[in-house]
Amino acid sequence: MTDATGRAGASPARILFLSHSHPFGAFRVGSHHYARVLSQRGADVVHLSSPISLVHRLTGRVDRQQLARVPRRARRDDDGVLQVVPRTILPAPVGAPSVARMLQREGISAGFDAVLIDQPLLWDRSVRSLSERVIYRPTDLYPGGLKNALQRRILAEVDGVVATSDEVLRGLGALHVPSLVLGNGAEVARFAQPTAEARPRPARCVYVGALDDRFDWERVEAWARALPEVEFVVAGPDGRPPRPVPSNVDVVGPVPYADVPALLHTARVGLLPLSDSPLNAGRSPMKLYEYLAAGLAVVARETPGIRASPDLGIEVYTDVSDADAALERALGHPSPNRAGGQAASSASWEHKTDSLEEFLRSVRRRRA
Repeated sequence: MTDATGRAGASPARILFLSHSHPFGAFRVGSHHYARVLSQRGADVVHLSSPISLVHRLTGRVDRQQLARVPRRARRDDDGVLQVVPRTILPAPVGAPSVARMLQREGISAGFDAVLIDQPLLWDRSVRSLSERVIYRPTDLYPGGLKNALQRRILAEVDGVVATSDEVLRGLGALHVPSLVLGNGAEVARFAQPTAEARPRPARCVYVGALDDRFDWERVEAWARALPEVEFVVAGPDGRPPRPVPSNVDVVGPVPYADVPALLHTARVGLLPLSDSPLNAGRSPMKLYEYLAAGLAVVARETPGIRASPDLGIEVYTDVSDADAALERALGHPSPNRAGGQAASSASWEHKTDSLEEFLRSVRRRRA
């Protein structure tokens, strides 16, 4: 594989991402950032996301407002990435066209220098034919069910694995292909606050992200009751707490990615209140580095991937017995958190992409 920046007289690398999420909603995921940086470096990048099916639309999993933001045909974004969000009748992998067929519909040929797949539901036999170099990039634990079965098929076919955490890599079992652990990062320049505007932040805590069963509403409620003078802001789609929250908790709904830095710059502490879900053990939260880059201290439930680093403003707790003390330590950390911001620079997507490119250059097609 050539460098994405290309060599004199060489064609740009062609890279295909097969991702679980498209970039037209509130969230940005790792594949979006890798695609962006590779494109900026000169690669021809295609990013194909999970299809939006008629079933999704009829069952309300995708509402009309969300759907209106998603282009019907392939479209190059501002970074030069060709975004493809197929429309299908049935969801993948049940009855949806093959990946090769979905690309053909948009006039996109095969012959990629590398394919990186993080969505097991997009796996089909055509994926292997798209490139001499197919990489599985698992971002979560799949202990059972359809995704687990598809993951086993993927591992039998791919040429390498790039996992987002040690726990995710361990969850795959014994591997017979090259592997790399490459955690999530942050778009550091976007989240950093201009030095001229940096001043001590008020006693405000913020969470931005998904509000599914991996989020601990009870912990946020308990913090809010213990510290009534502190404001808590919870931002994310489908932000419906299971019961009424204290008056110092503001549930604001989804915040567009472009507006997240400004929200973070109003707060002192970033929250990662992870629930008891075993899936949290494998997470590499992008928000950890985005919080740090934005000058926040962080309080998080301890996991294999999130450990205490008080010098950097990262405080952790294990259960109800030490959660309040962890938050109070984070609130007491110097603000803005300059040490954390400096540490976040080493986790920039540019540095992550350097490591990804080096791994891709080292991988050769697996021979049956």
